[in-house]
Amino acid sequence: MKPMLPTLTFERPKGDEWRYEVKYDGFRAFLEWDKELKLTSRNGNSLLENFPEIEQFLLENKSLFEPFLPIILDGELANLESPYKANFGALQIRGRMRAKQKIKEKAENNPCKLMIFDVLTLNGKKVTSKTYLERRKILEDFFDTLDLPNFPDEKHAKLIQLVPSETNFNSLWGQVQLSDGEGIVAKHIKSIWEEGKRTDKWYKFKNWKYVSCFVSAYEKSNGYFYVSVFNEETQENYPLGAVLFGFKPDEKNALFQILKENHVREDDRFLYVNPAICLDVKYLELYDGQMREPHFHQFRFDLKPEQCTYDKFVQKQKNLPTEIELTHPEKPIWQQPAINKTEFVDYLREISPHMLPFLKDRLLTVIRYPHGMFGEAFYQKNAPDYAPPFVQTQMSEGINYIVCNDLKTLLWLGNQIAVEYHIPFQNISSIGPDEIVFDLDPPSRDYFHLAIKAALLIKDVLDQLQLISFIKTSGNKGLQIYIPLPKNKYTYDDTRLFTSFMANYLVSNHPDSFTTERLKKRRGNRLYVDYVQHAEGKTIIAPFSPRGTQSATVAAPLFWEEVNEDLSIQSFKINNMLERIKEKDSPFADYFKVKEEQAFDPVLTVLKKKKKI
Repeated sequence: MKPMLPTLTFERPKGDEWRYEVKYDGFRAFLEWDKELKLTSRNGNSLLENFPEIEQFLLENKSLFEPFLPIILDGELANLESPYKANFGALQIRGRMRAKQKIKEKAENNPCKLMIFDVLTLNGKKVTSKTYLERRKILEDFFDTLDLPNFPDEKHAKLIQLVPSETNFNSLWGQVQLSDGEGIVAKHIKSIWEEGKRTDKWYKFKNWKYVSCFVSAYEKSNGYFYVSVFNEETQENYPLGAVLFGFKPDEKNALFQILKENHVREDDRFLYVNPAICLDVKYLELYDGQMREPHFHQFRFDLKPEQCTYDKFVQKQKNLPTEIELTHPEKPIWQQPAINKTEFVDYLREISPHMLPFLKDRLLTVIRYPHGMFGEAFYQKNAPDYAPPFVQTQMSEGINYIVCNDLKTLLWLGNQIAVEYHIPFQNISSIGPDEIVFDLDPPSRDYFHLAIKAALLIKDVLDQLQLISFIKTSGNKGLQIYIPLPKNKYTYDDTRLFTSFMANYLVSNHPDSFTTERLKKRRGNRLYVDYVQHAEGKTIIAPFSPRGTQSATVAAPLFWEEVNEDLSIQSFKINNMLERIKEKDSPFADYFKVKEEQAFDPVLTVLKKKKKI
């Protein structure tokens, strides 16, 4: 079976008769199941041998699928990183594996997902002649009946998942850009499924990255132009690969003639030229050191080759929104570890899928360090007059707060060297707290062991009360425990009953270690259990926010098993946080799912009864 293919375009189709789906960077795959189960690539090759987790899941759930057989589903086999991005490199490695034991280990530890976006046959009935909307209804009903995920979830145990169909292009495109995904496919609502056809009823938009580079060679046998950038550190040209597509015939011919007339060296394969002609190339990503799907974008006669640098290439790989122009990218922010402004903004860009959900719809207070850790800092609550139009604001008690709901705003703040991000315990539409937070603040870093002791004591009580909790470092010298709550259900008076109960429990059982004394001079070397801070208008450092410490620490979410005598706040820094999440995932990944599950009612009922007594 040959797949129906979308046409590449650079402009969104006009009109309301289009629906939009995430385009995952994976292997196009057909799931065919009659008497025999098949999973085949667009070239007709079997994928089951290298991805046995898909077959195992299907066979384990055969009784669910059986009433609908024979079926043929169209989809993409993907190594899902987020609902909007798949890791093509990791999938390629899986696809090349031959050792059965290694394949088995990968299938168990990092199973791929089969992302379904179309149905061709169901109950043995061919539906390819039905319209897109009719097929979507059949497909969505099928997923609902089988209780399969109707939204991509990289952590879900069910490996067959539905690619959603969206009506809002801009909203979906923003999510794809935020996640650095491959792109979007636009599908006409009346399109039928046509085997082997590249159709103008499906369009693909790719999330291109751009690089300014210069031509270094021409390959005589196939017409490829090889491009490079200049590495200022090594003082050598850094090759990026070759580009063929995207040129108009006259552009390609003119470029060839210039190279032919000005080449400095020639061999059987190449014409070589000195750096002179600059151009912009767009590409999807780097794979094995080469650009994937490079396309010529435009000539850059305004640039000199020495301006096409490796550092700018690395910066543009992050695909920052066009509205963000990074100023003074080499400006040092931290000395040890050495982190400059580009690297700091890169951190915000990469951590944003994890950090932005906690900033969403919250009045933001930032601490800015205009000279990095080498100068004075200041708090900023009011949005400055020069804030660009895309920065959302909200008035509250005479202050025009910034509300950081998107990547553009976060990166703009990063360009302002806003290092710390402090948020209240509720969002702008809440009438009460969205969480309970215990701030465990030891007198100094030398007494961090008291924060660990308090956290474990609190965790023991929370477990007994069947309350689900999360913990993070403050990034400074303490720990903070979070109990997510459903929205608009509890008041601060309600939560104060619980926070004061827990504080009194700690102090009464361990008076030499803990105190609720607000005056520092009376605390001695005891840890201050700050339950008063959990109140309307108060703020706390956001999860994943950097801190203005000399060592570039982060307010790092932790797994509870990490909270022991070996725990150190200095272990969690800007320069290792992303690798940590990549290896272990985010400890706060399920935070928002827990909100509606939290069984706080029984606890509050008991506390209110005790208060009356």
